[in-house]
Amino acid sequence: MVPAPAAATMLVDPTRSPMPASPSRPQPAVVLVVPVLVGLILTLFAWPSARLAPRHLPVGVVGSVPGALAAGSSFSVRRYADAAAARHGIRQREVYGAVVGSPQGTTLYVASAASLVVAQLLEHAFATPVASGPQVRVVDVVPADPQDPRGAALAASVLPLVLAGIIAGFALGFRLRPGTPQVAGLVAAATSAGLVAIGIAQGWLGVLGGSWVENGGVLALTVLAIGAAIAGLGALFGLRGFIFGAGLMMVIGNPFSAVSSAPELLPRPVGLIGQLLPPGAGGNLLRSTAFFDGAGGTGHLAVLLAWAVLGLAAVWAGALRHRPVRH
Repeated sequence: MVPAPAAATMLVDPTRSPMPASPSRPQPAVVLVVPVLVGLILTLFAWPSARLAPRHLPVGVVGSVPGALAAGSSFSVRRYADAAAARHGIRQREVYGAVVGSPQGTTLYVASAASLVVAQLLEHAFATPVASGPQVRVVDVVPADPQDPRGAALAASVLPLVLAGIIAGFALGFRLRPGTPQVAGLVAAATSAGLVAIGIAQGWLGVLGGSWVENGGVLALTVLAIGAAIAGLGALFGLRGFIFGAGLMMVIGNPFSAVSSAPELLPRPVGLIGQLLPPGAGGNLLRSTAFFDGAGGTGHLAVLLAWAVLGLAAVWAGALRHRPVRH
């Protein structure tokens, strides 16, 4: 038992650092930073969706150009020789739709698999019934999957891919040394995520068409591009790199992806930025492989490969940077 004087000395020992007192007032920095962050995140997520409008939206024309296409910069017009060429252009993802005029009447070709929002926009602009004019026939050249007619499941797949990449980048970046262990872990995690995702999306839910191998490869490559970028930034810059990479993918890449609409509907340069980041490139490449036999996906594939390669290279660079110097 400790004698009373000794116990008192321990309690009042001036050499021991006292516990910091909890502030009784809110910290000004927190009070100011929290609403700024809320405003910034809300703006990045809500602003693009609230300002959807055609901005040089590619549309094909056979015959005379309708007045709605000739006005302003809302549409980018591409002429085709006949209806067959216009339908081919839609399947190759050169245009989202085409207005075909003929002596028999006007036909509007759309592709709901490319974007239901765009298909509805084109129908509203060019096929709205007018009492005094001829009716416009609407043909869906590449329809969306019957199990996902509104494309909601495809759009919803972007966030899980982003989260999988962030978790893989953080977990492997913190638990494994930069270099071969991290690279192998990232590839293994991305491959596993792709297998699980394609099993759910195409095997169970049946919301994707096309090749299982191609679609699964796109899903895995998307996770790898995100995870490698985050792990690479972490290997080079530490915790700040991890936080920056995760924020870039989640707060900018996710809302700017345009998977639920189309890049040409987002405010400029949001649509372009989104397609240069893995979430947008991966989501739109998946749309190409699932419904268009890969047409129009070359640029998106290049973006994913660039992020994956640069991210893995940064992991290796981090390993070299932290390698002990031998004397």
